[in-house]
Amino acid sequence: MPHPTRVQLASHMDLDPQWAYFDHAAVSPLPVPTREALISWATNVSHKGCIEWPHWRKKLEDLRFTASELLGSLPSEIALVRSTTEGINFVVEGYPWKPGDNVVLPENEFASNLLPWLNLKSRDVDVRLVKVHEGRLNPADIDAACDSHTRIVSASWVSFSSGYRIDPAQLAEIAHQHGALFFLDAIQGLGMFPLNVHDCDIDFLAADGHKWLLGPEGAGIFYLKHHLLDLLKPLGIGWNSIQSSGSFDTPELILKTNADRYEGGTFNMPGFQALNASLHLFQDLGIDNISHALREVTQELVEILLTLGGDITADRSDAHWSGIVPVKFPHKPSMEVKHKLFERQIQNSVRMGCLRFSPHAYTPHTSLTQLNSALRKILSDHSASH
Repeated sequence: MPHPTRVQLASHMDLDPQWAYFDHAAVSPLPVPTREALISWATNVSHKGCIEWPHWRKKLEDLRFTASELLGSLPSEIALVRSTTEGINFVVEGYPWKPGDNVVLPENEFASNLLPWLNLKSRDVDVRLVKVHEGRLNPADIDAACDSHTRIVSASWVSFSSGYRIDPAQLAEIAHQHGALFFLDAIQGLGMFPLNVHDCDIDFLAADGHKWLLGPEGAGIFYLKHHLLDLLKPLGIGWNSIQSSGSFDTPELILKTNADRYEGGTFNMPGFQALNASLHLFQDLGIDNISHALREVTQELVEILLTLGGDITADRSDAHWSGIVPVKFPHKPSMEVKHKLFERQIQNSVRMGCLRFSPHAYTPHTSLTQLNSALRKILSDHSASH
């Protein structure tokens, strides 16, 4: 019998049954409650304009509270942002860098957690990229790259390409031992695994909601420890950054004393309403339950891929597994396989030369069967032609 949460979450999804969807590490389909939140907002605004804006604005505070519960933080430590990239840049551009400082991060980071740091080289900040072996990050290598001039260590909770999951608490401890701060790009892990930022002693975190949290694009969260608020130069200052926000006649530059000072302008109101619906769904189901259901799904997927002769490059141990399963098939170009799968209504991605499959906790057995049949046909056709 499938895990109960797998069935429960599936009951909230409305994905076209002809498609098998294995691309949640890219962009996820929306659950029905999330879709309905978007429709509700759009219907209301089309009928009433901004008349009920205070109602929708109040719901953003509910989102902030729910996000803080998800992270184990204070609501005052949460800012609502448009992307993981935006949150990363709040730290990169806001930190008081001095020439000779350095930042340490793995070499295989996604562009959003790589390019902003590399941009610091123009300020004489040394960006130290740590070698990653077969997609696996060794914390000792991060430790060895740090010194007394290290100011920030940054890493992804789950690698977008290898699916390798780190222990955020371990890297935070390493950073703090060197007098540095720790930033976590959580977009590929948040929703899959429980996380408490205070227990892990994480200093900064950012994550958009459009992957494992089953939210829309353009709506995410940024976390920073409250006592670090004044360390960073505030960016994106606007009418909503100040304590008298909403008083437009005589604005005074007195910033809010919480993370919401980063919400300078107009909100992505429909996106945040939808993200709020997704977070409530996850809250109701329980992150631990979702994690157990996803483990079941990915184990079934791995068995199929191994039976078909696939080379699974992911670490599937209890400490490091994730919802991302990269695989290669001998003598079969990954991009060619992806295109043939798409023709058979199966969606996935290719990253770093590997087919990247990323199911979710709700993925039905029928999707796995569809994938199994399609891959068998694709691989047998290849063998016959050779």
